Amino acid sequence: MQTTLEETGKHSVKLTIEVPPEEFAKDLDAAYRKVSRSVSIPGFRKGKVPRTIIDAQVGQDAVLEEFVRDSLYGYYLEAVREHDLAPVSDPDIDLDDVDEAKPLKFTAALEVRPRLELAEADYKGLKVEKPGAEVPDEEIAENLDRLRERFAELEVVERPATDGDYVVVDLRATVNDEEVAEATRPDALYEVGSGLFTPKLDEELTGKRKGDILKYNDVLPEELGERGGQEVSFTVLLKEVKGKKLPEADDEFAKLASEFDTLDELKVDLRTRLEEMKEREATQALRDRVLAGMIDKTEVDLPDTLIEHETEHRVENARERAERAGITLEQMLEMQGWDEARLRSDAQDHAIRAIKADLVLEAIARTEEFEVTPEEIATEINALAQLSGQDAKTLAKRLNGTGQVTSIAGDIIRSKALDLLIEHADVVPEESKS
Repeated sequence: MQTTLEETGKHSVKLTIEVPPEEFAKDLDAAYRKVSRSVSIPGFRKGKVPRTIIDAQVGQDAVLEEFVRDSLYGYYLEAVREHDLAPVSDPDIDLDDVDEAKPLKFTAALEVRPRLELAEADYKGLKVEKPGAEVPDEEIAENLDRLRERFAELEVVERPATDGDYVVVDLRATVNDEEVAEATRPDALYEVGSGLFTPKLDEELTGKRKGDILKYNDVLPEELGERGGQEVSFTVLLKEVKGKKLPEADDEFAKLASEFDTLDELKVDLRTRLEEMKEREATQALRDRVLAGMIDKTEVDLPDTLIEHETEHRVENARERAERAGITLEQMLEMQGWDEARLRSDAQDHAIRAIKADLVLEAIARTEEFEVTPEEIATEINALAQLSGQDAKTLAKRLNGTGQVTSIAGDIIRSKALDLLIEHADVVPEESKS
């Protein structure tokens, strides 16, 4: 098969593909056999109808339609791989007359992703700040207090209720004096400020004392049965206010809350864990900043089709997230104070940066001549299999069959490129904001 490539525009090319008769003859025969199995012609068994009879009774156009559908696209994909193209649109194929005695010739016009070319000087030595991983004493104290709260006891207090307190309430919900059973809670223990019931309950309880009776209207959460989403009337008797009594921060508490014998040992462990977490966060922030720096300094003109496709993909992902949460996209956006226009604008901005990131990393990988080994792909598939609880061999077979292994290889290549970017970056400590 012979192919030629012609640039026809800023992001468009035309492939001219010529397939010798001996190369496409077997595929044309396969198309005839497929048509032969699908038609009923008196005097002939299905699958045994001669080509001349098919041409006469069914028409060669029907055969050519099968041939084009089953084989022509394969020739096109082979040409795309040969010229290392990344299509962003379906091809517009123009096929010459098919003559079995002559080469099969056709053209395919398509839009393609741009291809960046970067020299080492373009991506090595990028200056970037890395956040620190220091843990101040105040943060240790805050984490220790949170740990103490987990072991806190409740004690009755006479003061007004505030966030973090627990209250004992008789809560009754009605609609037109008819009790709503699923929203009625006698002797309920409730944490003020938790937001675990209706939105106004926390607001109404805050600042109230034992013996107070609260009356208000509110909308029931959707998950509370048939009345979910409806406005109901609430009457709440506040029977008791309980505050948290935290244990003393001492060696006895350390023994109770951890495997350590002293409070000092517990604090050292808290510091170590926080430093490890902050170091992981700082490393991820460094990766993000290095890549963002390369995106910002790289100019590339992107096809509108590519931007629109990636933007729509992100909008659809948002729609699916909303549906999984049991709400519509419009409801989710309303909760965020957004509308679809803002969502699309935000999705487009992120789409452009994501496309540029891929192009930059792919360009670095080409310059550095990175390759992906079968062992690296196998390691990645094994990790995916463990996460999804699937058999690794079964998953590998499915990924190979659907072509998704190519996507995995691309992710590995881009990760290698980002690792190299970071390795050769000029990393300086982030200036303290205090």
